[in-house]
Amino acid sequence: MSTRDYIEKDYYAALGVAKDASAADIKKAYRKLARDLHPDKNPGDASAERRFKEISEAHSVLSDTARRKEYDEARSLFGSGSGRRMPGAGEPGGTQFDFGDLFGNIFSGAGTRGRTAPRRGSDLAADVTLDFTEAVTGVTVPLRLAAPGHCAHCGGSGSRPGTQPRMCPRCFGLGMVNHNQGSFSFSEPCRECRGSGAIIDNPCPECRGLGQSTSTRAINVRIPTGVTDGQRIRVAGKGIPGGRGGPPGDLLVTVHVKPHPLFGRKGDNLTVTVPVTFPEAALGTTVSVPTLDGQVTVRITPGTSSGRTLRVKGKGVHRKDGTVGDLLVTVEVAVPAKLSEEAREALETYAKATPSDPREHLQQVGGDHA
Repeated sequence: MSTRDYIEKDYYAALGVAKDASAADIKKAYRKLARDLHPDKNPGDASAERRFKEISEAHSVLSDTARRKEYDEARSLFGSGSGRRMPGAGEPGGTQFDFGDLFGNIFSGAGTRGRTAPRRGSDLAADVTLDFTEAVTGVTVPLRLAAPGHCAHCGGSGSRPGTQPRMCPRCFGLGMVNHNQGSFSFSEPCRECRGSGAIIDNPCPECRGLGQSTSTRAINVRIPTGVTDGQRIRVAGKGIPGGRGGPPGDLLVTVHVKPHPLFGRKGDNLTVTVPVTFPEAALGTTVSVPTLDGQVTVRITPGTSSGRTLRVKGKGVHRKDGTVGDLLVTVEVAVPAKLSEEAREALETYAKATPSDPREHLQQVGGDHA
């Protein structure tokens, strides 16, 4: 079904309402007719099936405020409702119109949305690898992107400079054609223009009519503070250029973070393990602990056990919104692999002075099960 067929249809007459009918009146009329004409209520009735299709199509246009307005304007210009003929290209007095631009949005629900309308460009993907510190503090990284862009020779038109594409005479610039098969219809890309809505008689010698060419460009991308491994950063408008004046897509940057030899990360908190000797853990001490911006002093209280975690406020990840994480310091009691004779004697003396068994509760549990 062509654009001309749509314009010449009277959707108001199909629903039996006036041209100034309210949205409520249109909805009411459609519901009443739909109940009466529904195929389930009229099995095998081709006439009822055809009418049901007509009112459904009419309702899809008239129930949408924007599409109804465009439909009314189109009929007032060229439709049968105004008593004026729609002149065709090549007819006496006729003018070549770009029906894709004029009517493309009216019948989007019927599968004939104009392809000559501006189209947003595709998104572009890139990867970047950061050091652990760069991910925590944020960094600006340069990227070189090889991606399609507007052909510099033809400006993206696809036509040889000095020429212009012409509207496809078969689909009137819509890029789609409709076919009827009995009571059903379907749409497919126009074979004449391959779905573009335009015919390029003189292709650009550089891009061969595509309107795009692959080029390399360099951009700087700001990676925010606190980015995590695998996180995706969206950079608006830095993707592939849009078609027919449409906006470009976005650049999606996936971040990979190298591990740090000392620090780990849990959310906005940084983690570090600090070894202490047994005497330091037992008697207490003060140790110097590294952070990403210098050293801090941490107090180890007497009797601190191995594996205990101490918190240093404000030494974690600093977010742009003001959120600040902490540094989590895990104490690890270091056990020497080799002992001097003097150290061994001292430990044996200590063991005799502390006869309590730290595993006594385990033996009691085992005895209960025996």
